[in-house]
Amino acid sequence: MRLPSPLLTGRLKKRYKRFLSDIILDDGREVVAHCANPGSMLGVAVEDAPVWVHEHGDPKRKLAFSWELVEIDGTLIPVNTTNPNRIVPEAIGKGVIPELSGYGDIAREVKYGEASRIDLLLSGAKSGKGRKKPCYVEIKNVHLSREAGLAEFPDSVTKRGAKHLEELSRMAAQGARAVMLFVVQRGDCRRFAPAADLDPAYARALQDAASAGVELLCYDCEITTTEVVLRKALEIELESR
Repeated sequence: MRLPSPLLTGRLKKRYKRFLSDIILDDGREVVAHCANPGSMLGVAVEDAPVWVHEHGDPKRKLAFSWELVEIDGTLIPVNTTNPNRIVPEAIGKGVIPELSGYGDIAREVKYGEASRIDLLLSGAKSGKGRKKPCYVEIKNVHLSREAGLAEFPDSVTKRGAKHLEELSRMAAQGARAVMLFVVQRGDCRRFAPAADLDPAYARALQDAASAGVELLCYDCEITTTEVVLRKALEIELESR
């Protein structure tokens, strides 16, 4: 996935009201940039951290700048939580995720369950035993890392995330494939685990979903100031931490 260009460099002054960030550009200007991340951004919204922003020049948008990247301890991290929903279909098309290969059709934001929408519905594939089951794929963005080499989710309580796991479990019980795919938008982690201390209910829901037949996948990304691409699978640890 290509990032917007060109990107301007600066330093983060503060992030506030969920979608706003004050940034001091290297050219001396202080600007307000849109922050496409409704989460807590624990460990990512660090004052004075190096950042990259895009000046899009769209007169229809309220803010002229968008915050795209932050650098934490030498690691580039995209802040836009919608990136994975673009990264994953590209990766599937290139065969980067072998667990999701062989499907001919990819539909996005399909209604299912109890008033929910699945990020990706994969279908249109055949195997030796007949047509493959439809595959429901929920995608979650991950940026939290509080321990060297360990990626964690969530960074705050997410009742919505637990609901998604319940919906996937119901699809698995009905005979469909159900996949929870965590996309770690950073390249310095080797393992993934639920952040049970931040949201114990989600950690339990993830274990319950795995027991119910939901497949758990986690991939990291290779990140530069021009693009973000899915890279390799990470080990998943479900034991309590």
